[in-house]
Amino acid sequence: MRADGSADSILVVDDDPVNRALLRRSLEAQGHIVRTAEDGARALELLVEETGDLVLLDIVMPELDGVAVLERVKADPLRRHVPVIMISAVDEIDSVVRCIELGAEDYLPKPFDPVLLRARINAGLSRKRLHDLERDRVRDVFARFVPEGIVDQVVTLTGDGLRLGGTLVEGTILFNDIRDFTAYAERHPPSAALEVLNRFLGRMSDVVLDHGGSHLGFRGDGMMAAFGAPITMADHADRALDAARSMLDELPRFNAWMREQGLGTGFRIGIGICSGPFMAGNVGSERRLEYTAIGDTPNTAARLEAMTKGTPHSVLLADSTRRALVQPPSDLVAFGEHAVRGRREPVRLWSIESA
Repeated sequence: MRADGSADSILVVDDDPVNRALLRRSLEAQGHIVRTAEDGARALELLVEETGDLVLLDIVMPELDGVAVLERVKADPLRRHVPVIMISAVDEIDSVVRCIELGAEDYLPKPFDPVLLRARINAGLSRKRLHDLERDRVRDVFARFVPEGIVDQVVTLTGDGLRLGGTLVEGTILFNDIRDFTAYAERHPPSAALEVLNRFLGRMSDVVLDHGGSHLGFRGDGMMAAFGAPITMADHADRALDAARSMLDELPRFNAWMREQGLGTGFRIGIGICSGPFMAGNVGSERRLEYTAIGDTPNTAARLEAMTKGTPHSVLLADSTRRALVQPPSDLVAFGEHAVRGRREPVRLWSIESA
C-alpha cells in the first residue's frame, strides 16, 4: 500500500495468457492494482501512461524481449527507479544474471511459488516506498530555493538522492545586501528589525525565483543567488542582470511599505554580480545539507556587493558578466578597473546607467 493509502500498481508483462491470468488473480487477491501487457512494446506504452510501483517482466517474448524492455526502463530517468522483477524459466539463468547486472530487482522462476511471489513483490514494493520517501525529501529541499517550475527537473537530475559534493558549472552569482541595516537594528526593537528583514528577503527571494534563479541562502541582511545552477541555462548572465533591475524596481515599494508601517524611511541596497565557473552542490553533513556555490566567482560577486558601499552605484558587475550576456543592454556603463580583495589582478567593472 502506498503512503497515501492507495493500492500499489503492478504491471505484469508476459506473452503467455495463462501466466498473465494466474498472476493477475494472485496479485489482485493480495490487494494490488494489476495491469497486464502481452509484449514488450505494449509494456513500454503502459509505463509511459502510468509509471506504477513494480513490474513483473518475462524474459522470453517475441520481438521486444524482457532484456530489451529492462534496458529501456533503466535508461529512462523518470522510470529507472521502478523495481523490475524478471520472470524466468529454469534454463534462463544466464539471462537472469544479465538482467540483474542491468538493474533488475530480483527474479521469479517458473512455475510460480505463491509464498516466494508474495515475498519478492513485497520486498520490491518496500524499496520503492523508501525511494519515494527519499524523493519527496529531496523535492522538499530543492523547492525551498529553486523555481517551482524546475523542481521536478532538479529532482530527476539528483538520481537516487541528496549527497555531499558538487559539480563544476558555468553560471552567474548575485549577492545583494541592505545598506546600513546594522545601524538600523541598533536603533529599533528586535521585533521591528526582524519584520523588516523578513519582508525584504522575502521580496528579493521572489525576484530571484521569478527570473529562474536559485536562492542559495541568506547571508546576514542579504542573500546569495545563482543563475545556471542546478539547471544549466545559456542566458544566466542576462537573467541575473534582469533580476538586479527588478530588485531596484522593488526597492521603492518596499521603502513605501516601511514608511506606511512606521518602521523607518527605507534603505538603499547593494548588488554584486559575477559570471564564470564555480562548484555547485551540497555541503555540510549527511544529516544537514545545504546547496550552495563555491569558488572565485561567488567570492568575487560578494566582494563587488561590498564595494558598492564606497561607490555611487547600487549595482556592480564584473566584466565576465558583461561578456557572458546574450543580449547586452545599451545602458551598461564602464566603471574602470579596480582591485578586488582576494584577487591578484584588478577586475574591470560595469554598472547600470540608472543605478
